[in-house]
Formats: sequence, structure tokens, C-alpha cells
Amino acid sequence: MSCFHKRPKRTKSEERALQEQMQKVAQENGKRLGLEGDSDLQFLLDGGSLTKILSSSWQKQRYYKLQEDCRTVWHESKKIFRPKNTFTIDDIESIRKGRQSEGFKKHTSASAEEKCFSIFFKGRKKNLDLMASSGDEANRWVCSLEKVIKNIHNLNHQQKSEHWIINCMRKADKNNDKKMTLKELKHFLRTINVEIDDNYAEELFKKCDKSNSGSLEDSEIKHFYDLLTCREEIDVIYGTYAQTEGQMSSRDLLNFLLNEQREKVTVGDALKLIEKYEVDETAKEKNHMTKDGFLMYLQHEDGSILNPAHKNVYQDMSQPLNHYYISSSHNTYLTADQLRGPSSTEAYIKALMKSCRCVELDCWDGDDGEPIIYHGYTLTSRILFRDVIQAIKDYAFKKSDYPVILSLENHCSVGQQKLMAHYLTSILGDALVTKPLGNCMPTSFPSPEELKGKFIIKGKRLNKLDAAFTNNATIEEGTVSEEDEAADCKENAQKTKSKKSKIKLASQLSDIVLYCKSVHFNGFEHAKDNLAFYEMSSFKESKAFNLAETSGTAFLHHNMDKLSRIYPAGSRTDSSNYNPVPMWNVGCQIVALNFQTPYKELHLNQGRFLPNGFCGYILKPEFQRSLSSQFNPTTLSDGPWLKRKVFHVMVISAQQLPKLNKDKNKSIVDPLVRVEIHGVPADNASKETHYIENNGFSPMWNEKFQFDIHVPELALVRFVVEDYDSTSQNDLVGQYCLPLTNTQNGYHHVPLLTKRGDVIPSAGLFVHLMLLDAQ
Repeated sequence: MSCFHKRPKRTKSEERALQEQMQKVAQENGKRLGLEGDSDLQFLLDGGSLTKILSSSWQKQRYYKLQEDCRTVWHESKKIFRPKNTFTIDDIESIRKGRQSEGFKKHTSASAEEKCFSIFFKGRKKNLDLMASSGDEANRWVCSLEKVIKNIHNLNHQQKSEHWIINCMRKADKNNDKKMTLKELKHFLRTINVEIDDNYAEELFKKCDKSNSGSLEDSEIKHFYDLLTCREEIDVIYGTYAQTEGQMSSRDLLNFLLNEQREKVTVGDALKLIEKYEVDETAKEKNHMTKDGFLMYLQHEDGSILNPAHKNVYQDMSQPLNHYYISSSHNTYLTADQLRGPSSTEAYIKALMKSCRCVELDCWDGDDGEPIIYHGYTLTSRILFRDVIQAIKDYAFKKSDYPVILSLENHCSVGQQKLMAHYLTSILGDALVTKPLGNCMPTSFPSPEELKGKFIIKGKRLNKLDAAFTNNATIEEGTVSEEDEAADCKENAQKTKSKKSKIKLASQLSDIVLYCKSVHFNGFEHAKDNLAFYEMSSFKESKAFNLAETSGTAFLHHNMDKLSRIYPAGSRTDSSNYNPVPMWNVGCQIVALNFQTPYKELHLNQGRFLPNGFCGYILKPEFQRSLSSQFNPTTLSDGPWLKRKVFHVMVISAQQLPKLNKDKNKSIVDPLVRVEIHGVPADNASKETHYIENNGFSPMWNEKFQFDIHVPELALVRFVVEDYDSTSQNDLVGQYCLPLTNTQNGYHHVPLLTKRGDVIPSAGLFVHLMLLDAQ
């Protein structure tokens, strides 16, 4: 007997009715996106055939179209048992026109450039390489998809929430009759991550079924939606301050902003918020804010936990380069582990698109005379040096204008080093810093502002920087010691202590190393007495942590004059990371992490660089820049760094947490929230709520925590939502991290990010925060 059950064939009239219904649904969703009647949206809804490129021999036509929810793309698949042949618009990281992917460059000819485009996804999902029949058609696909992505991104939190819920309701309506039976209602609730007992489901159903027809339709479904999305906690807050005809007047709103949000504002500021967020025109004419307008305000930028004034670049960017923390990547070329993982130019692009400002290039001789990049002494795959430099040039300044440091670990012969220097100068052109700024020998670093749009090379140099100001011809090549990390890597591979090798260095490569000359570290006193500001050392994590613990103040002063780079131990073959916070605590700038491994350490890194326009540079606190400072994160003596605060956190509720196991219909999360403080040792703390059974849609905790903070300028706060499991480790649902001093007081929504740092649409926490001076 066949295990497949064919759906009964629809009649022509049924098929026509279904098509009309689907068209109507698409129109409704298009309207929600602000694309009503848009020709580009209709182009995607109609769909078309594209050639999918997997290899030189596997290039097959497949049909692609946008589904009626306007956020899911369906594609034809010939695989019988393929469980899922869709992807969502939210899954897309970027769309690139032309032969931008490694696959396209390898499997297609340059003549197809205009017809090609690639869809790159968030996380580790492989990119999709597609070829249209013409350049115009490829442009239409790219422009249309980018328009939908932009409009979905521009929806506010409430609109995303409504869009998601309504589409879940529509999917629960299995027979497409625009009615909802009790069975469909239960299915819908599980879809949105709510498990309720049968009695409560029946009670909710009966409350909405005013017609006693046994199904919900039209206004009854609207009533059910209103009951479902009611925010009790918002009702309480709004009711407390809405003292004018049942609404908030501008004066009521001002009282809320002054008392709860602790903002320094006037009635004029309250009026601006009403004008910006109120949705009811009648209320707006009275200078009133309704509950819907109030919720809109809380869910928008002004109600975000991140201070809106700190979202864009707000710090002084004219300080010397070493006065900033610099977002930095280790072994940037790897996409997985350090032993057998693939190397890819895409890994550089992803790091740069996350505002990473220091990338690493591990350079070796290639067999055909072309320098390559891979992790030496391992089985990781190889990529061409020139392809990496081209990718870096193309993507370095798309997210941030501030300088990018190329950290070279050079293992190449002199001949291939000359080729490396040629590629760096010819591909990067005027953007490469090839001589010091100004007309005389510098005594300190230029600023990120002065270096906007520029590349700086970090590596070995044959002579002092002042040679750049003399006319004496340099020697063609010379001998230098290899990089400290290279020696550690070799030692790790050979399992024995090895003597540091000497390598020959071509002058062409040496001469473009200016502000970041690599030297061996021989102690803080030696560095102070013998090294120039541009001579910098790299520290293995174990050595750096030991120095931070035993000589914290000396390390801090070293970083006031010079740059320090920290890198993970070679024993971390799984590409795991060390905790970056202790390194920032002593003022280290280039704290390099494995960007391909998205766990807690990388979340902290993303949080550290979240404010200031997410530009990859954060100005260090003044006490980490002042020569008179005696700050030590371990001992915490009195000084300007000691600004005792009490941080009050009330975790109130969460909204629309994602299902972790979407394949299991009855799999509902049991959420708990943990609030963590990461800073100096005295400030490190963690507190968590109880877990709530079977409710990922609207769990409510109302739990209060208090944290004593000693050095707020170095503290990060991290919110973690987990699915409680009594028998195994809790699973991560979402997380968000930011510096404590960039938070806003009062009631705020906290967006939630995936493990990989991507926003989870419509999900969030609702909290009340208060950072107060300690008594």
C-alpha cells in the first residue's frame, strides 16, 4: 500500500476561487509592506525560471517565486524527499549583482557577468548562485528583492508583529475558508509558541464565537486577535499616566518621561513624540497620545534600550588610533575549525560587513608562484592572496568609513612577497597608507578621522620609520624574526618548543608597514625605553591574561603609547574564543576573536562595538588614556574610574519568542531570562528569573534584580533568553548585549538576536531599568 496520500483534485471553480483568495492575501500583505500595486512586488509574486549554479556540470533551471505572505520565497526542487524548498526574506543577509561568489568565479565565464546574481544567507547556509536569461532580468530580480527586503526592514516592531501573527493565522486555516475552528485555533497557538490546555482554549474560543456557529470569522477573529495581543503590562503603565479623558495629554506624557524614563525633557519634547508616534488623527489634533500611540513609541527607536543619541557616531574620532578599542578578527579566512575547515574570501566579507576593522592574512607560497592564504601546518583549504585583497577592497568601507588594519602573518619567499606588495599597492591604490601622514617624523598615531577610507598594513619592517623621510635607498631584502603567532602555531603543530625562525623580508613589503610594525615583546620596561610608538607586539591569550592579572597598571600604560594585539591560543583548534573583557579592562585595542564562532565571547564583542555607529572603533575611557592614571581592574584603588552605581533591572515580559524546534508541532519553549554584567572582576555578576512553562508568545515574569557597579564605563550588560530543560543544557533562544553606559533608564524593549548576531524579527523583552548613583 502506498504511503503517499494524494490530495483530491480541485475542480476548475475551486482552483479559480483559491487563486483569487491567494491574490487577495498577497494584496493585503503588499499593502502592509507599503507596496500596494507595486510592479516589482508583482514580478516576484509571478516568479520565473532561473538557472541555479552548483558546479561547472550542474547548472539547472528552477522556478522561483515569492509566496503570498510576501516574505517567503518558494523554489522548485526535483528532490522527492526534500523537506523544505523555501527560504524567508529574513534569512537573506545580502544580494550581490554579478559574479561575486567563489562558485560563480570558478564555474562560469566572465561573459555571463551581467546575468548573474547571488543570494547570501545569514549563518552557515550556503549562498545561492542564480543566472537569469539576460542582464535586464537579473537586475529586475535584484532590485525587486532588495525593495521587499528594505520595506520589511522598515516595518516598526508592531507592524512586524501583526504581519507575523496574521500570516500564522492564515496558515492555520487549513481549508482556506477564512474561518477558524477550535482545532485550527489550537494549531495556530502552537505555531506561535503557546501551549494552553484544552479547557482554556475552549473558553477563549467560546468568548469570541458570538454567533455560536462553531467557528470564528471576520469580527470574531479580530476579537480573538485583540485578546491574544493584549499587553496587560502596557495597560497598567498607560492607565497610570492617562489622566485626561482616558488618554495621555502632552502633560501626562511629560510626567511619564520625567518620572519613569528619567529624561531631561520639556512639554515640547512630549509634543514631538505625539506628532511622531500617534496613529489616531483625532487624538493628535488634541495633542493626546492613545494607548496604540504609546505602544508605538515604546517599540520604536525612542523607546529602545540603546540610547538613540549613541546609535550613530557620537564619540570624538580625532584621538590617536591607540586610544580606541578596535573590532578585530583572528584567522579571518576560516569559516569553521582551525584544522580542516574551509578558507573563504566570503569570511572576510562577512567580518567586514560586521564592522570588523582588523583582519588577519596568513600568507604562504603557492605552488604556481601565486601567494595563498590558509592556516599553516593544517588541512584547511587555500585561497589566493589577490582574491582576498580584492574582496577586502570591495567591502571594507560599506559599513564603516574608518580605517582597516591588514595584519600580515608572512611565511612567503622573497619572490612571492614582492607579488604580495604589488597586489596590495595596485589593488588598494591610494587607499593604502604608503608613507606617514604629514611632512615630518610623527611621534604618535594619526586618528581614525584622519585615516578614514584608508588601509594600514601590520607586519615586519626592516628599519625604523624615520627611514621613510630619508633619500637613502633601502636594501632589497633583509632578515627579520618571524611573527610571534607564527612561532606559536609551529610549536603547537610540532608539539615541541621550537626556536623562533628567521625569515627574509622583501623591502617592497617592508616599506608599506608604517604605523603597525610587529616586534617581539620583552617586557614593559624594555618597551618603554627602547620601542617607538608604532612598534607593537602580539600576545597569546595566556600571556596577555597573566600580564593583565599581575601587571594591570603597567599593561594599561603600555597601551597608552602603543598598540597591543591579543590572539587565541593555538590549542583552540575548534575556533573557540577567550573572554575579551579582561583585555579591554587593561586597554588592549586589537582583541582578535574567531568571528566564525558565535558564542558568548562574540556576543560581548558585538555588544562592545554596538554604539558609536557600529563603526568598529570605541573611544576608551579617559582613565585608560591619561598618563597619570593608576587604574588596575583587579585592585580597584580610589580614582576617577570609581563611580559606584546601583543598576536596578526589572524583567517584565517577552513577546513572540521563536520556536526552537519548528519541525515538532508540540515543541513549545519554557523561557527564562538571565541578566549578566561583564566588566572588572568586582562587577561581574549574573541573575536569572524562574522559567515559565509552555509560553513563548507572551511570558511574564515581573522579577526585580539589583547589581552593584564599581566601574560603569567598562561594564557590559547582556540579556539572555533560554529554553529551560531539566535534563540537559538549556538552549539559547535569543540574546542582546550593550555597554551599561549606553542604556536608557525606564521602560524599554530589548531586541533579541540569534546566536549569530542577527535580529529575530518581532521578538523582544520588555524591561524596566534604572542606573542610579550608589548612596
